[in-house]
Amino acid sequence: MALRIPNSHLGRAARLAAGAFLASALLLAAAPADAHRHVRHFAHAAHSRHVVRAAAPSSPTFSAYVVDANSGRALYAADPDGLRHPASITKVMTLYLLFEKLDRGAMTLQSRIPISQHAAAQEPSKLGLDPGETISVEDAIKAVVTRSANDIAVAIAEAVGGDEDTFADMMTRKARALGMSRTTYRNASGLPNDEQITTARDLAVLARSLEDRFPRYFRYFSTESFEYAGETIGNHNHLLGRVDGVDGIKTGYTRASGFNLLTSVHRDGRSLIAVVMGGRSAAARDRVMENLIEDHIAQGSTVRTATRVADASADDQPDPSPPPQARNRPAVVAASVPTRLPTARPAPGADSEGDYSDDDDQPTLRVAAVQTPVKGQPTPVPPRPIAEPPVAAERVADAAPAGKPVTPAALGWKKGADAAPRPAQTTVAARSAGDGADSDTPSAGKGWKIQIGATDDAAKATALLIKARSRDRGQLAAAKPVTLKVRKGDGAYYRAQFAGLDSVSAEQACRSLKRDGFSCFATRD
Repeated sequence: MALRIPNSHLGRAARLAAGAFLASALLLAAAPADAHRHVRHFAHAAHSRHVVRAAAPSSPTFSAYVVDANSGRALYAADPDGLRHPASITKVMTLYLLFEKLDRGAMTLQSRIPISQHAAAQEPSKLGLDPGETISVEDAIKAVVTRSANDIAVAIAEAVGGDEDTFADMMTRKARALGMSRTTYRNASGLPNDEQITTARDLAVLARSLEDRFPRYFRYFSTESFEYAGETIGNHNHLLGRVDGVDGIKTGYTRASGFNLLTSVHRDGRSLIAVVMGGRSAAARDRVMENLIEDHIAQGSTVRTATRVADASADDQPDPSPPPQARNRPAVVAASVPTRLPTARPAPGADSEGDYSDDDDQPTLRVAAVQTPVKGQPTPVPPRPIAEPPVAAERVADAAPAGKPVTPAALGWKKGADAAPRPAQTTVAARSAGDGADSDTPSAGKGWKIQIGATDDAAKATALLIKARSRDRGQLAAAKPVTLKVRKGDGAYYRAQFAGLDSVSAEQACRSLKRDGFSCFATRD
């Protein structure tokens, strides 16, 4: 039975009752199936804190959060500030710090990352490379996104931070800088550690910042599969390609966390970030997420009014120096063909999504001292119960004024050889409501295009294009502004787009515009 989240027009009491029903249903479904429990202890000589386990009989607690990325407004909240284990969603922050390194030019997608003994010794899921082998940064990103490879996540941590402990501290500092006040990291992979905690709200902040700051690299989270060493590796996120508009970003599972999912959605000019934590199974979690998306996507704004998530950390921090033993190590020569180690597979019936999974036939989900204060961190204040979705705490900029219909003269269009091109207007009919999505837009230029918004008035779309071009006179100088009219039922809306770009200039333009508060995404024309 699919669990439906009620629409927002229901009253406050109905929302509270529905939230309680949803959480209770998931917890009842999560009754332990195995009769025996055990504690497994693993330790690495230099990194004994990376796997910390203690048995507990309780099941993970459900939480969920949906935020409109365009306005910053929360659309749904179920215990969004309750402490949870992130599991493999941890790897989103691991990649965030790698993307910073790429953005500064300290690494490239072709740079080689060495595999250490510690990285190779990580538990499954893993790529299974031998110590001494290397992997390109781009393949490492794809391996983390699709297989959720723990060995590669640790290798990234060592390449960026020198060692995994140092990198985990960097992750926590970055979380604080982004306003993720209740998140603490102890490792780069998300393997079980009682002190590694986060909240649904904090993960939404991370996803918003990641998409705004790194549009060029965010696209990797939509990778459905990739080829490596003769093997096709698929993504654990089964909503990709199945739910209209879903373009990432990460799943996660451990016994302590339950089944988690952090999702980004772009549809009809709207943008949502949604989080579900503590699901009974991947299928149950996916059903809840799909219902959250369908119930709240129409409430999203089509105009970007939220500023990007502020980062309080210094942008000019030097790259951390590797430890002495790493600096003195001889260079590693890459093998011409990657050698694969046999990787352990989850037992039949287990629903593994990249993190550690015991070899029981049916995993028992648990919470291991998740409410215990973290050593060295202030004791968290218990969150207040949320009856209605709150407005996000991030700063909200003024929206572009709707105004009266604007004439071309008032917008500053000029005649002559150097005149800015007048936006072309194209009309396309949307599919019927039963199709669930608009038809593909016609080509308005070769290569790539970007979309910066969709409005109910052509003049507003034109004004948005003018405003965007005034902010970015570099990449958009030669781009063709297009106002695309899309018919839907008896009505219509207008998409503001720039066409005639290549992939690099489209990504650079989006990055620049997002820094100025615009919504933007790039797509093939």
